[in-house]
Amino acid sequence: MAELNVAVRLDAMSMPLRKAIETASQLGASAVEIDARNDIHPTQLSDTGLRQLRKILEDRNLKVSALRFQTRRGYEHPQDLERRIEATKAAMKLAYRLGAPVVINSIGVVPEDETSGSWASMRSVLNDLGRYGTRVGAFLAAETGAEPGEKLATLLDGADDAFVAVALNPGQLIINRHDVTEAVLALKNRIQIVCAVDGVIDLAAGRGIAVPLGQGVTDFPQLIGMLEDVQYRGRYVVGRADSTLNELADGISYLKQL
Repeated sequence: MAELNVAVRLDAMSMPLRKAIETASQLGASAVEIDARNDIHPTQLSDTGLRQLRKILEDRNLKVSALRFQTRRGYEHPQDLERRIEATKAAMKLAYRLGAPVVINSIGVVPEDETSGSWASMRSVLNDLGRYGTRVGAFLAAETGAEPGEKLATLLDGADDAFVAVALNPGQLIINRHDVTEAVLALKNRIQIVCAVDGVIDLAAGRGIAVPLGQGVTDFPQLIGMLEDVQYRGRYVVGRADSTLNELADGISYLKQL
């Protein structure tokens, strides 16, 4: 098997964007995930700024694996929904201009009742974003975690002319006590990027927690094998909200050795 294509999440470093890009290069990553709310913003990045960012990345031989655009609410909330949809589309357009295939977001809480108006509304929004993705050339990627993979797959199986991708986050699935293997089997070719996060259930605290790669319950060699079976060729993004530089370096090394 060829060496895995490993990216690093820049906002995990808690440093200015240019310095984070330089650090990602030094850590041996081949790509980066950029936060499109704090590191850059779709409506505030000028054409000049975009060219400068591309140059900085090209000089370090780095690609952009994804933009992360976490909306303040999910797409199930009607309040300011149109504004969230338009902001997501702007992030997708910027992702395309940066050469990133996907925009990662937690889409919100999937309604329990598939016959409810809220289910129909959420699917309609995702179909709209899915159609926009096919036009603009970069897709929304729903991050796993809040619901089982099968439930997410059912919601995303909407219109034939719309495609919403998936960002597989095994750590978040574990934290929420969902099965990673079942998620991969349900979501299959929708998985366009992997957030390489591990997790455990802390029985004493009664909740799940994210942990460094290889220290949780995710069997990454098995997971990578399953993804190979569904012809996954995307990147594995190392990093979580409170990662240390040592953890990022260890995570990149861990994945490259698999």
